[in-house]
Amino acid sequence: MNRNQNLTTKPQVVIIGGGFGGLYTAQGLKNSPVDVKLIDKRNFHLFQPLLYQVATGSLSPADISSPLRVVLRDHHNAQVLLDEAVDIDPDRQQVILKDHEPIPYDMLIVATGVSHHYFGNDQWRTVAPGLKTIEDAIEMRRRIFLAFEAAEKETDPVQRQAWLTFVIVGGGPTGVELAGAIAEIAHSSLKGNFRNIDTTEAKILLIEGLDRVLPPYTPDLSAKAEKDLVKLGVTVQTKSIVTNITEDCVTVRQGEEIKQIASHTVLWAAGVKASGMGEILAERTGASLDRVGRVMVEPDLSLPNYSNIFVLGDLANYSHQGDKPLPGVAPVAMQEATYLAKLIPARLAGQTVRPFEYVDYGSLAVIGQNKAVVDLGFAKFTGLLAWMIWVWAHVYYLIEFDNKLIVMLQWGWNYFTRGRGARLITGEADIKPSRMTEIPNVPDKSLVAR
Repeated sequence: MNRNQNLTTKPQVVIIGGGFGGLYTAQGLKNSPVDVKLIDKRNFHLFQPLLYQVATGSLSPADISSPLRVVLRDHHNAQVLLDEAVDIDPDRQQVILKDHEPIPYDMLIVATGVSHHYFGNDQWRTVAPGLKTIEDAIEMRRRIFLAFEAAEKETDPVQRQAWLTFVIVGGGPTGVELAGAIAEIAHSSLKGNFRNIDTTEAKILLIEGLDRVLPPYTPDLSAKAEKDLVKLGVTVQTKSIVTNITEDCVTVRQGEEIKQIASHTVLWAAGVKASGMGEILAERTGASLDRVGRVMVEPDLSLPNYSNIFVLGDLANYSHQGDKPLPGVAPVAMQEATYLAKLIPARLAGQTVRPFEYVDYGSLAVIGQNKAVVDLGFAKFTGLLAWMIWVWAHVYYLIEFDNKLIVMLQWGWNYFTRGRGARLITGEADIKPSRMTEIPNVPDKSLVAR
């Protein structure tokens, strides 16, 4: 019997992280003979796949967020702790919290996800925000809509164009979604809203270091996605390397040619790195990390030499299926959570469970209204049908019913009105007509936009 378990208490399962992996595991353990403690520094679960819609004014933060206590209110064996896990002690089997006494565990599940990765150029964080949190999305939304307001006040046509130039770094799903949404904002949602500028003159540049957008997808779907982006008004630059970013300029190298793009709005979608909990696990347990800090896990998602510590979701590198790790997408985390919710009670009952096996039901990415690409393995779809599949899948996986209803109604309204009802600029609108001097010759730091 475990040192933290006695005859009068149930086994203690501690989960760090309330994302897809952590929350779905807690839900799956509802009827299991365990006590669950879910620890997160936020009091809500965030549906990250729709975060870009908050950043572009289609949805409000509450539409894609669900309070953890509400989601787990009927799970009488679960407790939510609003705190931050700062360390673990695997010998004493304790989680060290920032503002609470240590929490003992019999089984520990770590699902703390990933954050932005600027490939050694963290100084770009302030001028090129990424998109992982509600705060990130609100800041992006502020910058996007503030740029149009600044352009309205600008009298110099060159400086006005700099305000109307939007650069998205990274051609993966997030970058493609952002680029398509900003193009729709400029060419549809804001059309006719201003008096001194024509929003359709906005330039939206999508920069990708590889030879095509959506690299994980098949070449034909990547080509279709790029074609749809171009139709929306996006300029796609592949095989392009971002070498520097300042408040008013992006330096890009394409082959031997170096270009400097005047822009005040740069959005980062080029890379991620594992949360700091990965390094803590490596230091405390001797677990191995991959090059972006993800934890190498066993076939049952546990750590070598620590069969009662599990890592799942974006933080885990699961390399036991196929020739590369499983992708960092929500379906992987959800299936891993379902697996752990079965493994834990089975192990407590002395039963064995087969290794985890991910079932890939397909990939999907949206480009714009009526434009998406879907790869289900046995079939591929583009255009309106793909877009409808994308809509259904995202509404289906929203956690709460009222969220599903609100999002469906909002999307329906936006579909027919081409509007974006949540295009609020929060914080101080401290814009002034820009008086940029000649764009400086910035040194080349060679960063591949992934």
